[in-house]
Amino acid sequence: MLFWLTEFSDGGDAFNLFRYITFRAGGAFMTALVFGFIFGPPLIGVLRKRQGKGQPIRSDGPDGHFTKAGTPTMGGLLIVGALLFSTLLWARLDNAYVWLVLFVTVAFGAIGFADDYAKVSRQNAAGVPGRMRFGLGLIIAAVAGYWATQYHPVELQSQLALPVFKNTLINLGIFFVPFAMVVIVGSANAVNLTDGLDGLAIMPVMIASATLGVIAYAVGRVDFTEYLDVHYVPGTGELLIFVAGLVGGGLGFLWYNAPPAAVFMGDTGSLALGGALGAIAVATKHEIVLAIVGGLFVVEALSVIIQVIYFKRTGKRVFLMAPIHHHYEKKGWAESTIVIRFWIIALILAMIGLATLKVR
Repeated sequence: MLFWLTEFSDGGDAFNLFRYITFRAGGAFMTALVFGFIFGPPLIGVLRKRQGKGQPIRSDGPDGHFTKAGTPTMGGLLIVGALLFSTLLWARLDNAYVWLVLFVTVAFGAIGFADDYAKVSRQNAAGVPGRMRFGLGLIIAAVAGYWATQYHPVELQSQLALPVFKNTLINLGIFFVPFAMVVIVGSANAVNLTDGLDGLAIMPVMIASATLGVIAYAVGRVDFTEYLDVHYVPGTGELLIFVAGLVGGGLGFLWYNAPPAAVFMGDTGSLALGGALGAIAVATKHEIVLAIVGGLFVVEALSVIIQVIYFKRTGKRVFLMAPIHHHYEKKGWAESTIVIRFWIIALILAMIGLATLKVR
């Protein structure tokens, strides 16, 4: 919205600053951060009052989780609210990719909100049936995948770009939309599975999104793409504003989610943020890189898949409990140890993902 102030600029005044994506990204970050600090306490107060007993605790979970009984959920409303407000304020609203990512974020957030509401209102950890959540997620992702193909350059439409191998494209044709659906829905559910300990999901999400934000900015500038020898996707640089809002809002949320958490993000936050990561990857043609940058989420999801398949076939378990962060809890690791070590892993994977921009 503030970008339109450039219409009053003659090129040498303060209004000219709003032309620069980096300046507006900084503004989005600070706006979202302040939003989180201002609205965090009243939101938590309302959630605590309305939810009563808070998020239901799984009876088969680690013993330490029963001490968290009564903690309110739906804290993802704070993150989504902060990034929405900051993005709408600072981003160019004539950019299709911005609206694509906002659509996916809000839509998956709505699914998560319905699931959280069902859990707290019934005091049952089941929530909305999984098939319904999965089906709605596929519909949203299908719309987003088709949307992306309409705005990608003609030479990149329905193409899968491979990291490291320059100028290598795989034409997926009609299968690009189903592929995009897998990326977006898979990302949303992987982040959702990771959100099991105080602060565990939000920091890796911020790290992954910041990495994708750098990539979006780079592939949206023709001079950077020529230097890095990556595919140019005009318009994606504006996604840096969205990412900055996400990181700012995420930090504001982490202030209240740090152990012991005053609020959980719930599916409202985890599905919204995971969907956003997938949508950014599809928009920037870096779907494979997302699997590297978000490798922690991939491992969490794979641990559940492996556990379920192996148990159905043998009646035995590979892990003491899945997702894998619960396995380490069962082994006696302190919650803070697991969280910090997983943060370190997420940062390492992000650096590897960034390296693919230059390694050709």
